[in-house]
Amino acid sequence: MTSPKREPGAKFRQRANAEGFFPLIGIYDVFSAKLAAARFDGVFCSGLGFSASSYGLPDVGYANWRDVIDFATRVRHVLPQTHMLVDVDDGFGDETIAATTVKSLEHIGASAVIMEDQKRPRRCGHYEGKELLPVNEYLVKLDAVLNVREDIFVVARTDATDATEGIDRAIQYAEAGADAIMVEAIRDLSVIQDLRKQINRPLVVNQLHGGKTPNWSFDELSDAGASIGIYSTPCLFAAQRAVEEYLDAMSDGGRLPSDNTATLAECTRVLQSE
Repeated sequence: MTSPKREPGAKFRQRANAEGFFPLIGIYDVFSAKLAAARFDGVFCSGLGFSASSYGLPDVGYANWRDVIDFATRVRHVLPQTHMLVDVDDGFGDETIAATTVKSLEHIGASAVIMEDQKRPRRCGHYEGKELLPVNEYLVKLDAVLNVREDIFVVARTDATDATEGIDRAIQYAEAGADAIMVEAIRDLSVIQDLRKQINRPLVVNQLHGGKTPNWSFDELSDAGASIGIYSTPCLFAAQRAVEEYLDAMSDGGRLPSDNTATLAECTRVLQSE
């Protein structure tokens, strides 16, 4: 019989390997997580969203392992059954810190983690200026994570900007035992098609407004061979636009605008939902 702490990883693995595209919605706090989970099967604890909402800073390496575990714990508390992928950036340090982070996340019930192969100071995958770890150094970190986990699903991400290098790294990470593979900031669906020919693992694509990857549809991604879509920032960006527009209207009108806002009752309904 599967132990309770293994259930999230096992269920995520089953869904990731099933037919049908699997979108994961990027969240920035627990409230946005509840809104996303009411509409989609899975949420993504986004590094960019967390840095913006918790620190008011861009996603350039400020997040630390303890804060991210606390964030994921709060989300899991209100969404005990929702698929939850957690962004662990580069593992927040060396292989010991990376393994400890993943072990802790598995303990609190996270379904999956995604870890990239950047050097520090690392940054959002759609920013310029990224530098990569040598493959052998990333593999040491990945092996430590895979060895310490019991069942949590592990996505290995490469931030290689050259498609050929990205595919080569992805193949090596799959051979090392990662459950799924992502080449970040791809610009052409042919990269996914090439990966699908060489890797028998779920393939992941990350998309965000204004990023380097085109805004492909679920069907386009699925047809190319992608299994999972990570949508890092829909909640954060939508909230930014809505708050800015509402406060501008309030400043101009001198009172609370009645348009384009939720009510107390509507907010309470979300807060009281199971």
